[in-house]
Amino acid sequence: GLNALESMELEFGVCTVTCGIGIREVLLTNGCPGGEAKCIIGVEECHGPVDCGLGKPISENPASVMMTCIYIPPENRFKYVWKILIPNKPARILPNDSAVMEVRRDTHPVTYECETQGNGSIIASVKYTVSATTEPQTKQSKGTETAQSRKKRADAILVFCLVTGIILTVGVIFAIIFIILHWAVVKTVLEPKSEQDDKHGKVTNKNSLSNIE
Repeated sequence: GLNALESMELEFGVCTVTCGIGIREVLLTNGCPGGEAKCIIGVEECHGPVDCGLGKPISENPASVMMTCIYIPPENRFKYVWKILIPNKPARILPNDSAVMEVRRDTHPVTYECETQGNGSIIASVKYTVSATTEPQTKQSKGTETAQSRKKRADAILVFCLVTGIILTVGVIFAIIFIILHWAVVKTVLEPKSEQDDKHGKVTNKNSLSNIE
């Protein structure tokens, strides 16, 4: 069977993971039924870099967090080693050897790591930082306060702009109404000035004529 596979023209699909352990398709590129260019004849295990960095818990609440190691079925194919990482000290190995572990939040943040081992070597590693009991509530309250303060500031600016616009509009309307209602008075105020200008012009012209004579 192995010799037959080696003699086939095979192509391998993309690994389902970018780190740790995953699977990929094995494709036949010649001799597929129905004259297809490619056909899937199976799947196989594939590996990426061992360190998968910081993982996301399966579930969490204010009291506890549930985390999982990296693996592909069947789960019992691998060995799992859970550790607590302590700065500047050796990691503390926990008695839990299952792929999933649930822990209660402590009074301070704790970093956990799970190593997935196969055939005596590490094939995947993932870390989880579990925040302290009061941290999620504190972050949430700070975020709520910030959002509320921003909303209040925006509402105050909007109200100020609306009030200012209304005052200016009302002022312009009243000015127009006043001019319409008192147009006669305004006209009498403007007319004497025009007449005085005409009279002054006539006097000036007469003086000019007298000078010429």
